[in-house]
Amino acid sequence: MDFASANAAVAAADELDVPTMEILVRVEATGEAFYDLLAERIGNDEAAELLRRNGREEMGHARRIQRAIAIKAGDGYVEPADITEPLPVSLPDTIDLKILPFILSGELEGDSGYQAWADKEDDPEVARLLRLNGREETKHAQRLEQVIAILEAAQPA
Repeated sequence: MDFASANAAVAAADELDVPTMEILVRVEATGEAFYDLLAERIGNDEAAELLRRNGREEMGHARRIQRAIAIKAGDGYVEPADITEPLPVSLPDTIDLKILPFILSGELEGDSGYQAWADKEDDPEVARLLRLNGREETKHAQRLEQVIAILEAAQPA
């Protein structure tokens, strides 16, 4: 499983069971590596810092989902050793501005997904953790809007 296929598997889930949440932890943990790669290849320091901030928060999302799993699964749960190990990420060597709106859209869809999962969650603390992650996904989209604006302004006339 790579980052793209894991994202697709999680996005297709109507509700979050523990196995799907484990995949979600890996997706969110990989988000840090994904944004770091984008930052390295974007060619603009100001934009890169915004991307890295998104990445750091993605790892925070992974930790929240780990807490949600612990609540949902109970005392007997044993977390997989590789749960926060990044999945393989494929990105071109140079990042074209045209790819960023797709990533932005994915972040907004991530918020919608988190809110829908929270709506179906029985445990109020798990629902709260999911909603927090969702709201931050929208913040990531807003930062991507800033990145796009920075890169458009930096293009030669």
